[in-house]
Amino acid sequence: MAECTELEWAVQVLVNNFDKYSSRCCCCKNPRRISKKDFRKMLSRELNHMLTDTGNRRAADKLICDLDENKDGRISFEEYWTLIGGIASPIAQIIRQQEQSVKHTK
Repeated sequence: MAECTELEWAVQVLVNNFDKYSSRCCCCKNPRRISKKDFRKMLSRELNHMLTDTGNRRAADKLICDLDENKDGRISFEEYWTLIGGIASPIAQIIRQQEQSVKHTK
């Protein structure tokens, strides 16, 4: 079996992280979702360095409300992916700005 590339590994980590905090109804085939309680837990344990107020229940609940497109009170994988993109996009911009400033100082 071939080793994963860094990107493949990163995607696996993101999927595994979602699965770690999500649950599936026991007798049905509904897709996995993260409950509000487990989402708050995930924020404080996994994203406390990238997001401010991860321990703030109101801030976490507002984030859940903003992400929860279908308003079922739980976070689907697609809604989780929106969070990941929302975090990654500003980080990518900062990295690009830093690269540009290094180019201009040389």
